[in-house]
Amino acid sequence: MGSVAPIPRELDASNVKVTRSTNLRVVPQPGSPEEQSHSHCTDHMATVRWTVDNGWDTPEIRPYENLSIPPTASCLHYATECFEGMKVYRGYDGKLRLFRPDCNGERLVMSSQRASLPGFRFEEIKVLISKLMQIDGPRWLPKDQPGRFLYLRPTVIGNGPHLGVQTPKEALLFIIAVPWPDPSKKPVAPGTKPGLKLFASHPDSIRAWPGGFGYAKLGANYGPSLVAHAQAQASGFDQILWLFGQDRQVTEAGASNFFIVWENKDTGKFELVTAPLEDQLILAGVTRRSVLELARTRLNKSIGSLAPVDVVERTFTIAEVEQAWKEGRIVESFVSGTAYFITPVKLIRNGDLDMEIDAGVERAGYAAQIRSWLEAIMYGKEDHEWSYLIEGEIGN
Repeated sequence: MGSVAPIPRELDASNVKVTRSTNLRVVPQPGSPEEQSHSHCTDHMATVRWTVDNGWDTPEIRPYENLSIPPTASCLHYATECFEGMKVYRGYDGKLRLFRPDCNGERLVMSSQRASLPGFRFEEIKVLISKLMQIDGPRWLPKDQPGRFLYLRPTVIGNGPHLGVQTPKEALLFIIAVPWPDPSKKPVAPGTKPGLKLFASHPDSIRAWPGGFGYAKLGANYGPSLVAHAQAQASGFDQILWLFGQDRQVTEAGASNFFIVWENKDTGKFELVTAPLEDQLILAGVTRRSVLELARTRLNKSIGSLAPVDVVERTFTIAEVEQAWKEGRIVESFVSGTAYFITPVKLIRNGDLDMEIDAGVERAGYAAQIRSWLEAIMYGKEDHEWSYLIEGEIGN
């Protein structure tokens, strides 16, 4: 009888090999150049190797170090790479929390499979992160400094030695943690108001398209967009407002989801409007999803001075934004994402028109209210199902 091929192993984070670092790294101070560099990682990293024949190896927590991959690795030639952006928060009750980690895990699986990489049980991501943070959390997010966070980057790459256009036969899942500057603490120049300045993209610059992969969190989505981003920054703007199609539909702002609050010209009601997911032109952001769910359940009635809003996910154009701005119907605008969190937009340039988003300043406050609700959940001020507690901190 012939031999039976082994069944590839599933990813299992319940059994992890731990190798502790003997050369601990300096923890940068908040606001320091090291933190601003986005490159000063914590003491350890999580790694898991996958092969097409055997499946997933035993996960490891080991000292942070550079990766070693062959020059023929698939990720270097064919962009077989995907990632997630998450944060771990030190709550005001002293506990560590993740925010909706299963949403990130599920999206990472989707992105991995879209990039011809292996799938896995998405629940294992939060378990791996927990084991990493049990070790690094106490030093890098001390209990006596609540309200801080680390940025988490789970990544999957095709790292096998097989050159050629083919599905990767080997892959590596790794997770690193990085001290990250808090965007809410970014200094504002005297005489200016906080917020982002967005530059509307030119018709010949397209970030994503129907049938493409703009909905997946692939590195291939970001590299080509950096040219336009750099040009915008050189002109004094913070991000590109990505438009699509002949009618110039509003999609995303840089790597963030874009929202606008305006008064409906027909009904007079306030609307919170953002691009839809159906065309797969934008990323299904976890923060975006949370903003919409909070708005639907908490802003469907008056909150203090804030009037109720209707939540609208639909295609809308930059021409509609211009019309609303000229008619004084824009209340406020903001972006959402893990890196920028909830950040207001103060200006949009489209062609030679600068739209300052202050027409409805006396009515504004929706972004601040949503941000406050999210922060309460993330830092443990509100007990909520979106929080995932990390138990059993060990430290060094």
